[in-house]
Amino acid sequence: MQYVIGVDIGTQSTKALLVDGDGTIIAKHSVGYQPDTPKLLWAEQWPLVWFDAVLECIARCVEQAREQGIEASAIRAVCVSSLYGGSGIPVDNDIKPLHPCLIWMDRRATAQVDQVRESVDLERLYAITGNGVDSYYGFTKMLWLRDNRPDVWAATRYFLPPNAYVIYLLTGEIAVDHSSAGNIGGVYDVGRRDWSDVMLDMLGIPATMMPERLVESTDVVGSLLSQWTARLGLQAGTPIVAGGVDAAVATFAAGATRVGQHVAMIGTSMCWGYINQTVDARNGLISMPHVFNGRRDMYVFGGAITAGASVTWYREQFCQAEVEAARALPHGDPHVLLEEAAARVPAGSEGVMFLPYLMGERSPVWDAKASGAFIGLNLVHTRAHLYRAVLEGVAFALRHNIEAGRKGAQFLDDKLIVVGGAAHSDLWMQIIADVTGYPVYTIEQEVEAAMGAALLAAVGTSLVTDEVARGGWARLVERARPDADRLALYSDRFEVYAGLYPALKPLMHRLQAMPDSTRGR
Repeated sequence: MQYVIGVDIGTQSTKALLVDGDGTIIAKHSVGYQPDTPKLLWAEQWPLVWFDAVLECIARCVEQAREQGIEASAIRAVCVSSLYGGSGIPVDNDIKPLHPCLIWMDRRATAQVDQVRESVDLERLYAITGNGVDSYYGFTKMLWLRDNRPDVWAATRYFLPPNAYVIYLLTGEIAVDHSSAGNIGGVYDVGRRDWSDVMLDMLGIPATMMPERLVESTDVVGSLLSQWTARLGLQAGTPIVAGGVDAAVATFAAGATRVGQHVAMIGTSMCWGYINQTVDARNGLISMPHVFNGRRDMYVFGGAITAGASVTWYREQFCQAEVEAARALPHGDPHVLLEEAAARVPAGSEGVMFLPYLMGERSPVWDAKASGAFIGLNLVHTRAHLYRAVLEGVAFALRHNIEAGRKGAQFLDDKLIVVGGAAHSDLWMQIIADVTGYPVYTIEQEVEAAMGAALLAAVGTSLVTDEVARGGWARLVERARPDADRLALYSDRFEVYAGLYPALKPLMHRLQAMPDSTRGR
């Protein structure tokens, strides 16, 4: 029997698992951490935090495998996927990090967005890149570094996505997978599957800062250096496979390899995406080559910045009673108590609604100055109402993206697959079914993007065929079917949800501009 290791570097944790050629999980390990948020709407991470977590996760998986009698020689490959690294890591000529990576969540580049909109031919940018202009995109974050950290900019040799940087440390080889390159936006020609010299020149970003070698997500970038063998327990020369952006990799893990299949990944953020072969940036979604058959297929997606993060925020700020009560229970999980209470609240939360814009918002709103809000509060509402409203608000954000996606999709499958931490919640899965109108399926296994990375490793080293990969290893389980009455109720509520942001936008922006705000100090 032969095995592969899949690693996923996430926003709040890194996960790894070792699987056999049938996708059976033999070993797994995770390491948690938090991104740095030194200022309001900033989010960054020093890359060695990720690398240390990757080393620990791989080593622990290999150790667990060894305890089961699996030798290092039986481990065929390692693949590394990662969060969308925004700007990427600016490194010098010695490939040493010069500055923390400005990750996807970071929204500081608002002035650069304005500059691009004023000085660049936007229609040409849309046509070449298949993407729009927002502080979410890595190219605007690069411009922020240029304008605000000139010493870093002057010393930068490359910008490396998180998985590419980790793979460089493991192999000594520099390469960027096409999904990570495309997700930068602005600088990648989606039609040619290459960097765009035209857009780099328009934006004033030297082409030399983009690594020359672009690879497929299933390509072997290089071999494990001997300096890591003792630390990891792997053999020197073990192939390291390129991987890709975690949302696309999780979509691949869920078995989405053909046009029309669509998956929602709901963890810290929410990414809903589908497989297509054409893109139109004017629909307000993000696009990149898919991690499987990426020369042909595109992964087109949109998402909310603070999905699970909204739930975590609400629990930590307002639910100390449930947190304390859970300590005395066998499961120790306050979410169980919160969901039991929220399940007794009627659909629609008796009139209260939540906008999950706690770090601005991505698609289809695209507004770094958008802010979160509870609307419709009155004295009847309890913490349970508000908790349910948070779950419903994220589900409305999901539907908002699905409605935008329908404009460019050839078609969408008649079922929605959900992966990520939200899939643990029966209540949330039912709410999503009732809000979107789709039957909801989840993956039987708990690990998603890491499983997709393992499958990419298996494809890249011919442990499995492309035919097997198209079907995937995932075992899907039906979790919820939409209820007709609740669907009708939520459809009415969705019209209100979609109208709230345009109505509140001027006031949100006015608050952001007030001098007594922390934003103005």
